[in-house]
Amino acid sequence: MSETASGPVQDDSESAFDVFSRRCPSRETLEHVTGRWGGLTLGALHESGARFNELRRRVDGVSEKMLSQTLHALERDGLVHREAQLTNPPRVDYGLTPLGSQVAERLMDLIELVEGRMPEVVEARSRYDATHGA
Repeated sequence: MSETASGPVQDDSESAFDVFSRRCPSRETLEHVTGRWGGLTLGALHESGARFNELRRRVDGVSEKMLSQTLHALERDGLVHREAQLTNPPRVDYGLTPLGSQVAERLMDLIELVEGRMPEVVEARSRYDATHGA
């Protein structure tokens, strides 16, 4: 891996990206995808493309600033496509790129697994809290 002014760059040699290496650029992308708002934003866009305010309503609790930062990071990583239309008022639509769709598909599998197993999680939390005085 070589280094540029903007950070490490993967070359065409046999070395692979390694998310466990602190200098690997894949770590930053993984953080964008699995972070608090990134995963929810990708999940919301997996359902369908959306305008900014539609996303903000769907991703309950995200601030305008955080959603904007999240969308910029995901767009920079090539996961989200932003399309501005020259209308009055201006309209901006967000959707997933093909790569973003692949990532969101796997993320949705994880989301569905977690949601489906929540009764076990709730029970485990209750047991933990009862024995640890929480």
